[in-house]
Amino acid sequence: MNKKIDSAAKDEKIPFYLKIWKYFLSGILVTAPIALTLYIAWAVITAIDDKVKNLIPAKYYLEKIIPFEIPGFGIVIAFLIFTLIGTFAAGFMGRLVVKFGEKLMERMPLIRGLHSTVKQIFQAVFERDKNSFREVVLLEYPRKGIWSLGFVTGVTKGHVQKETKEEVLNIFVPTTPNPTSGFLLFVPRSDIKTMDMSVEEGIKMVVSAGIITPKFERKK
Repeated sequence: MNKKIDSAAKDEKIPFYLKIWKYFLSGILVTAPIALTLYIAWAVITAIDDKVKNLIPAKYYLEKIIPFEIPGFGIVIAFLIFTLIGTFAAGFMGRLVVKFGEKLMERMPLIRGLHSTVKQIFQAVFERDKNSFREVVLLEYPRKGIWSLGFVTGVTKGHVQKETKEEVLNIFVPTTPNPTSGFLLFVPRSDIKTMDMSVEEGIKMVVSAGIITPKFERKK
């Protein structure tokens, strides 16, 4: 009760123009995230619609049938196209065509490396049986006594694992505030601590420079 009275007394002492400024900032904090999210979503939908529309003959435009434009129609068309391609690729003839295309890519000197890299990235992101980008860990980096947040992208294989005595993991340590850049580290499993937070929470913490911290409840 006393705290509420003290808070009310402090508010009365604040000059009127500072109160207005405070309310203005509060309005921005409430409105900006929602507005920015809607703007980005609208920009992505519009961009996809424009790209897909260029692939469709003008006589088949939806605007020819109904007197108004439907946002997101391009996404629906793109979804149907990719689904049909995936259905074809799953069949016998589709597998032969894909195999032929990949062999053709492997014979092109410059395209070969690019195709292999892009394919591995997409497989790591979209395949559900992978452990990539799904675990947040804590590790001592760049030196002992300093801890950094990292994301497990897989179990190390090949030459790197062969040259190490312990089992090591591929750890991606992102930079702040841009998590798309960072460092790839090969860290022994015994040197990392698994965090009790989701990847989304970890990314938010990195992007916000630690301002947004996931709630933690100590287990009894």
